[in-house]
Amino acid sequence: MAMAEKKNEYPPSVEADRRLLPFDTWEEYLDSLIEIADLRNLRSIVSARTIAALGYRANGDTLSEKEFYTRRAVIYNVVYPSPKAYTLVSEGADLDDAFTRELAVRERANRVEILQTIIFIRHFTKGGFEISGYIDYAHRLLSENWAPFFKGKKQLWPTENDLGYYHWRHGTVRSNMSRNYKPLMDPEKGLLFQNRHDHKIICPDPEQDPGQNTMKIRLYSPKYTQIEVYDHVVRRKS
Repeated sequence: MAMAEKKNEYPPSVEADRRLLPFDTWEEYLDSLIEIADLRNLRSIVSARTIAALGYRANGDTLSEKEFYTRRAVIYNVVYPSPKAYTLVSEGADLDDAFTRELAVRERANRVEILQTIIFIRHFTKGGFEISGYIDYAHRLLSENWAPFFKGKKQLWPTENDLGYYHWRHGTVRSNMSRNYKPLMDPEKGLLFQNRHDHKIICPDPEQDPGQNTMKIRLYSPKYTQIEVYDHVVRRKS
């Protein structure tokens, strides 16, 4: 399956500030600038952060605490805009397929951010090559038109921009941060996903528990080789 290269959607200044998104705090941003030698010589994370804050460990200007939070808030709202009023596109759709039916049941909960579902899909192309990946359902509901999928006119495929992506023929492996999840690599459990709202960990390893407030189910459809759904109930701070 041919994949068109995605063009840059944002101006250079916005693209430059995307590097701030993985950091939830200014301290995490400073930690990313610290060198191993700093910790070895200074023997204190606080001292190492001070060196970084003074601008000795960055290519260009190091952001002050105020600048970091201001610019991160701006880029977050650009890349992940607040949800707008919506229509349930699954209403009135052909729900004969079990997978389509299950996603229709979850659509509203994902749109209002009560539930944040991760979908694992495995396909094989006509040439016998595997394409698989992990999809942040709530994120993609906001970024594309799902009507053709719910009407049975389009299959769901993972893309290089999803949480996880694997293309056997091309040797392509990708992991990306989404609106709701941050990929993590664990030396024992492998790929994990951390929810960015309640910070709970979702483990997709079939031999492991999926995590707190998360339920995993396997679905079957003649249109797909393998489908697994991870339903995470979001516990937001009051």
